[in-house]
Amino acid sequence: MSQPTPAMTQGQQNRAPGRTPAHVASPTDTGMIPIIRQPETPQQQRRIASPGFGLRGPRRNRHVVAAEELAAISMPIGDDGVLIGTDAEGQPAVLGLSRPTPFDVVLVGGLWLAQVLALRAAATGARVGVETGRPQAWQQLAQAAGGGQQCVTVYPVGRVPAQGPSVSSPVVLIRDCGIRPPRGRVTSVPWQAVVTVLPFVSEHAPRWLAQAHLVGVQRISPFETEVVRDTLGIPEEQLQHLPTLHDGVAMWCTRKHQKFVMTEPTDAETGLLGVARRMD
Repeated sequence: MSQPTPAMTQGQQNRAPGRTPAHVASPTDTGMIPIIRQPETPQQQRRIASPGFGLRGPRRNRHVVAAEELAAISMPIGDDGVLIGTDAEGQPAVLGLSRPTPFDVVLVGGLWLAQVLALRAAATGARVGVETGRPQAWQQLAQAAGGGQQCVTVYPVGRVPAQGPSVSSPVVLIRDCGIRPPRGRVTSVPWQAVVTVLPFVSEHAPRWLAQAHLVGVQRISPFETEVVRDTLGIPEEQLQHLPTLHDGVAMWCTRKHQKFVMTEPTDAETGLLGVARRMD
């Protein structure tokens, strides 16, 4: 005896082959034209299922560059740091003061260039401390820098507290303490550079020049150039230009590299500091 067939439910009857569900009108009965959708590709399915990207935009072909065209693509990316001017080729000269290692700089030059360096270091986000025996020469700059925020602080000689530098809060300490700066309480450490300003090359200058990682030299006398040559080993063809340099030009050098840089002030710097000058 055959087994009785179980009664189909209403849903199963609607899904039976050859039958149209009772609650869904057939397109041919209502006069509608059936729409046949193409199955979506896996890539389209992934885009639909990916949340947070908004509506799908127009489809574009990928940008393809031939191998022989790669040389024409370039991006003007250089070092990061303080833009101190332009070199002899007209390219930007950048001084990287914020480093993960100690960095000592000696500037043989005038107050004007030291203050431009302080303003531009503050513009990069560094906290600038000035240790000086002539605070009246720095107070106006400290008040004007930062647009009301305290980013340049002036300290008496020997009274600089610990600055607490870090990668997110680098420090540049400028020591404007005359021709014979005393030994500083705060030295260069990671993310804290120290710039020592010397008005000219005295008998005490070789010690500072020898221990510096970078030296900037403005116009000096022929006698001073001999001290620089003996201390740093600068080639004679570079040294011969130092006694005749323009007020806004300095030679930035190490024992292996030398570069002449022209520092041109912005309108704001000119209004605050005046025009470029070598002597204070």
